[in-house]
Amino acid sequence: MQVVTSREEMRELHEGWRHHNEHVALVPTMGNLHAGHLSLVDLARQHAERVVVTVFVNPTQFGTGEDFEEYPRTLKRDTQRLKKLDADVLFTPDVDTVYPFGIDKATVVSVPGLTRNFCGASRPGHFDGVTTVVARLFALVQPDVAVFGQKDYQQQLVIRHMTADLSLPIKIITAPTVREPDGLAMSSRNQYLSEAERAVAPQLHAALEMIGAELQNGKRNFEVAIRRAENLEHPDRDCDEIVVLVAAQLGKARLIDNIVVTI
Repeated sequence: MQVVTSREEMRELHEGWRHHNEHVALVPTMGNLHAGHLSLVDLARQHAERVVVTVFVNPTQFGTGEDFEEYPRTLKRDTQRLKKLDADVLFTPDVDTVYPFGIDKATVVSVPGLTRNFCGASRPGHFDGVTTVVARLFALVQPDVAVFGQKDYQQQLVIRHMTADLSLPIKIITAPTVREPDGLAMSSRNQYLSEAERAVAPQLHAALEMIGAELQNGKRNFEVAIRRAENLEHPDRDCDEIVVLVAAQLGKARLIDNIVVTI
């Protein structure tokens, strides 16, 4: 596995792959890799001859008072894990590479509509940061395929919309959420949980499973967010696939989870 940091190195590799008609899959991450991330790499390998994993803690998607400075950075460990998976490239650009004119003068990619509710409402500006950095990583890596996890359900929908709206020739693949044995969705922020909080956290997924069962049994009156799976609009009687979304603050950790239910 090669570790590259510059756009020039990434471009040179990409030109070589294209010369040999090889397809490229991208797995964008902020590092601190866990089994959920690694499953994305495995899935990417099924769709392309070359797999690029990016590790970049993107400052523009963190709001005031959020954990940008404290966000766990474990590049050495991440590198070792990716080598065992036989990823082709670990791309670790710095802020100047991703934002060459500086963050204050950066072009912003914004997706209206899909970002107005849920995480978009509770974290103003977050999704503008996400779509802006993903668009830049797409430009730097030029993948044919990009893989994202279902745990960040709204995020993958927003990225799908952005990719389609900008006519980018990239297939977006959503991978199933990877869970701990007790059902807790794997997340880099789970390490913020105390021992007592970690014991409570699996109740989030248990509640989703209960709601999913009740939906399939005909219940429709809930105090959680239930939306059409394809666009996060309110479901109607003709809707046959819905997503149940939940977010919770548990100590220092913000937990998100979801399930998709066929009714």
